[in-house]
Amino acid sequence: MEGNISNSVKAQPDAGRIDLRRARFAAGALVVYRALKQDGLVAELCQMLGHMDSERPDLFRIIDLYSSVGYRLFAEGTGLKGYIIDKLLHTESPFSRAAEAEGEKCLTDSMAAAMANDLGQLQILASMRSEWVRDFILHLCKEDEVIQEAVMKLPLWPDDGTGMKDAIAGEVDRIKVLLQNSGSWPDCAGALAEFHKRCGSGIFSRYRAFVWKDGTFDGIESPDPVRFSDLISYELEREDVIQNTLHFLDGKPANNILLYGDRGTGKSTTVKALINEYLGRGLRMIEVPKGQLADFPLIIRQLTGRRLKFILFVDDLAFEDNEENYTALKAALEGSLESKPDNVLIYATSNRKHLIKERFSDRAGLVSGNAEDEVRAADTMQEKLSLSDRFGMTIVFSSPDKRRYLEIVEGIAEKRGLCVDKDRLQREALKWELQYNGRSPRTARQFVDWLEGQLAAYPEDNC
Repeated sequence: MEGNISNSVKAQPDAGRIDLRRARFAAGALVVYRALKQDGLVAELCQMLGHMDSERPDLFRIIDLYSSVGYRLFAEGTGLKGYIIDKLLHTESPFSRAAEAEGEKCLTDSMAAAMANDLGQLQILASMRSEWVRDFILHLCKEDEVIQEAVMKLPLWPDDGTGMKDAIAGEVDRIKVLLQNSGSWPDCAGALAEFHKRCGSGIFSRYRAFVWKDGTFDGIESPDPVRFSDLISYELEREDVIQNTLHFLDGKPANNILLYGDRGTGKSTTVKALINEYLGRGLRMIEVPKGQLADFPLIIRQLTGRRLKFILFVDDLAFEDNEENYTALKAALEGSLESKPDNVLIYATSNRKHLIKERFSDRAGLVSGNAEDEVRAADTMQEKLSLSDRFGMTIVFSSPDKRRYLEIVEGIAEKRGLCVDKDRLQREALKWELQYNGRSPRTARQFVDWLEGQLAAYPEDNC
């Protein structure tokens, strides 16, 4: 142990200190990727380098920052190089926004020079090794053997493994491998530009699906993986949704859609399947909770001008008669002075065709002699009915009849490879729908879930 400490202390002052000063300069010299310095780990790394390069280094503060950086890397499951590559790809910058729109054409002389600088500096920062920091700490405490022994027990930062998990595979993996293996990151500027042109910029290059939450896009790590091939029946209803979405992705005129009908018929599942089918076509989906519909203008402004296509998804839409959120949705659909961009559509699901609750008293007001009733009651009634009319397409999902319900049950059971007598399957399925939620695709799936569990528990019941 003493020999290792002695060697580290002797080797540190010259080569190690030069490398650390280069890393500190690199962190301060970022221009296009300046926003990276706001990242928690990068900020702590910069603080640590600053303390190490000061005239009176704070030993215990350096140790604390070293350990904190290590904690963050272990938590992310990657090394420093992999972490910086990930942030480089998914932190929005002037370059990534320009590249999303123009690809390599954005690399004008000035942008190319700025990118050459930043990519070179980031490669220096990413090459920083925890051994250098530990040797520097050993040099600081060279007269305290007890502290030296404790420092030698500090764990090194993790090496690069599989890296952070991305919701968009393929394109991300390819560009990460390119940067990991490149000896000159500035030479990768063109490949980065094409990556952003295909996959978008910032958070939209990492995730495919989002929830609008507290004024920001919250990426969903594991969106529902459902595909259209997983769904049974309702092909005609889904075909209208698919064709409209394809027109949208092809840059042709397309409509906002209201999917309404009985509960459990696959309205929401149909919309969610779109993102898995057409991710490669540049489609992203943002779920907007009903309580935040007033944020529609803000959301649309943030999406305007992007190359990607966005579906704003509002699930289970309905309003009480005293709610005002529906006015924001009406304006977003049609009627606002601020036009909706061509890269945004609104898809909503509801169990009601008329989305705002209407009372008999509203219609009674048309001929009422009650002084408390509204004078222009007809105007109020028309306002309540006009919201659903503003969706360009309304697609109805009705509860299946007995034959269709059993076809769905049989189709799901077949896809799962369940071996069960057909008569028994149908008999049990009909008992299930009577006992529980009535006939619907959701009920069919819940029944097959139960049946699969039963067959696993009692394999002798398999055919």
